[in-house]
Amino acid sequence: MSKAITLGGLKKGDFRKVVDKKQVDLYILTNKNGWEMSVTNYGAKIVSLHVPDRNGKMIDVVLGHNGIDEYLASKEPYFGAVCGRTGNRIAKGRFTLDGKEYRLAVNNGPNNLHGGLKGFNAVVWDVLQPDDQTVSLAYISPDGEEGFPGTLTTLVTYRLTDEAVQIDYEAWTDEATIINLTNHSYFNLSGAGDPYIGDHSLTINADTYLPTDETAIPYGDPAPVADTPMDFRTSHTIGERIEDNFQQLIYGKGYDHTYVLNRQGDELSFCAKAVSPKTGIAMDVLTTEPGVQLYTGNWMTGDFAAKNGQRYPMRSAFCLETQHYPDSINRPQYPTVALRPEDTFKSQTIFKFYTE
Repeated sequence: MSKAITLGGLKKGDFRKVVDKKQVDLYILTNKNGWEMSVTNYGAKIVSLHVPDRNGKMIDVVLGHNGIDEYLASKEPYFGAVCGRTGNRIAKGRFTLDGKEYRLAVNNGPNNLHGGLKGFNAVVWDVLQPDDQTVSLAYISPDGEEGFPGTLTTLVTYRLTDEAVQIDYEAWTDEATIINLTNHSYFNLSGAGDPYIGDHSLTINADTYLPTDETAIPYGDPAPVADTPMDFRTSHTIGERIEDNFQQLIYGKGYDHTYVLNRQGDELSFCAKAVSPKTGIAMDVLTTEPGVQLYTGNWMTGDFAAKNGQRYPMRSAFCLETQHYPDSINRPQYPTVALRPEDTFKSQTIFKFYTE
């Protein structure tokens, strides 16, 4: 916990700043195998994650920035962040809960995205680092913040185990509200700064996905992935079919869709696997969530310098955002995102790393 510089050369001092009258810092986690993960309490963001490649070289597999000033001005405000209160989209920024309509900011075309104008990705979290492998972050969102009802208390715990990154989410409210938390890390298993993830092989444990309109709001019912470029039930490279003349890929300039995971109940189960042919680094995703959003960096531009001067062009990263479905509060057939005072929201996602 005393390290001042990360394996990738990030300096704790570059993350120290008072934002919204609260202290921001960088927290460095390590395990017995020499892996290293750094987290900032601005947005509860994963800033770097070093895991070994097939030759034992430590590779930073997530995108990010050099310091807090870059994060505050970032054109990619969700790098590594916890998105909330509701990750993903709510159609037209409107929903009804217990007979009352609520209106939220419209910040992504006609829709609300990732909690609004100042979601959980842009607030300063309180921090406790009990040991070298764990950091817990807490945020109390006041009643009415970004238009959401109820005072919501959220606790996110990152643990760098000896083989994985484990993320545990808990939340409590004092009145009925909605919640859909996710982590929005941008991965490149060839190393942050590698220009293209199209060569990564990907498997997703889902027979169906949610087709969307041109604004990325699901129509409603899931559709089979069979006989479409959306089918990752067996391994395909991300780039293999991404340019196909398929309406869903045209809408999103690539993959930006929720997959309905094959699962029973809410137990921790296999979600997805990705592998880089360059480094041999493989990542398994396990989750208790019902869905995962695959996003392939289609709107990235490479028009700014980030960590170590790297530029991140279009499709230089992918995201596997475990979550409930977009617009769930307006779709009664979807798993509920409502949270009530008598209940506790709990969710777990694990990113397990190894080499092939």
